[in-house]
Amino acid sequence: MDTVTLTAPDISCEHCQRAIEQAVGALPGVTSVTVHIEPKQVTVVFDPTAVSLERIKVVMEEEGYPVTAVTAGSAPR
Repeated sequence: MDTVTLTAPDISCEHCQRAIEQAVGALPGVTSVTVHIEPKQVTVVFDPTAVSLERIKVVMEEEGYPVTAVTAGSAPR
């Protein structure tokens, strides 16, 4: 499993959180999605043999939350 943290500046509320968790969480190979409203980051745990990071980024953009930065590992709590 890989863990990445995606920064999406348009995350602002619980609606954003639910939309991202549902859309990204529905992808095959994604085992965990945690949205941090502040600092506008999403931590995703996924199987890279089942879904690519690029696909996750596309889904986030389709939901209206374009990704501006990607870092490996978990977001700060």
